[in-house]
Amino acid sequence: MALLLLIFAVLGATTVPVRQGSAMVITRFGDPRRVLVEPGLAFKWPAPFERAVEVDLRLRTTSSGLHDVGTKEGLRILVQSFAAWQVPADVDQIRLFLRAVRNEPKTAADQLRTFLGSTMETATANFQLDDLINTDAAKLRLSDYEARMKEGLAQRVRSVYGITVQQVGVERLTLPTTTIDATVERMKMERSTVAEEVQARGRKAAGEIRAAADTDARLVRAKANEEAAKIEAEGQTTAAKIYGDAYQADPQLYEFLRSLEVLDQIIHDGTRLILKTDAAPFRVLIEGPESLRAMQEQGEKPPAEGSGEKPPAEGAPAGGGGS
Repeated sequence: MALLLLIFAVLGATTVPVRQGSAMVITRFGDPRRVLVEPGLAFKWPAPFERAVEVDLRLRTTSSGLHDVGTKEGLRILVQSFAAWQVPADVDQIRLFLRAVRNEPKTAADQLRTFLGSTMETATANFQLDDLINTDAAKLRLSDYEARMKEGLAQRVRSVYGITVQQVGVERLTLPTTTIDATVERMKMERSTVAEEVQARGRKAAGEIRAAADTDARLVRAKANEEAAKIEAEGQTTAAKIYGDAYQADPQLYEFLRSLEVLDQIIHDGTRLILKTDAAPFRVLIEGPESLRAMQEQGEKPPAEGSGEKPPAEGAPAGGGGS
């Protein structure tokens, strides 16, 4: 039993189990001498000659917290990103990590957070706000932004801390109050510009429509005036022919009807006239067509009815009046 206990004690002091996802660094008096990355059982000298230090090779994530950074056009935005990192299974990188942070993942995360903040500031300065926030997915360049941060961060931490950055992503992106106000004002100006362009196109189209309508209206009016003049000329010709035929058929009746037409045009409801009844065209109201015919045959002018005058004697001047 004593021999077995001694054997177990010697094995426990001289063997080191290397687990999956971790590496074992064998130090001799504090100096790293061997790095074991393959899973299995390894041997070492018992303490205090050699000691085993386990290094975690699993993937870790570190958040940067909200950082106030500036875009290419000078706007301030708040960005929170994360970095997925790990210590690679490489002997030189493991030794570098062990020397830089003394195998303290928390210290490494703090240093990585500082580098991540400065990398965000540098990368954001190469992008406009529309590249990071946009309703049009085709205009977004968020993947380029994350790739730029990963590239800048990976180069810095690998050579200093022996850390490999697997991924850098944006957790949160928001705008401070001043940037939101400036963005809203810029959106208003853009929408106003678009509205002015639309209104200008509308005014141009309206002007073209009005010009075309005015041209068509002038053409229609000219054609209508031409047709009206033609119809009026034809009407006048027809009326003249009708008047001529009527005059040839009965000159006295024609004169009588024309006199009535003249009276109809110059006398309306409520019109009061004081005129001589023995003058044309009013004498037809008293004498009628028969008196005119008789007067024309005798060559005399009969007195107006109700005038109170007698016919003038032969040789006396003709005249008369009435009301």
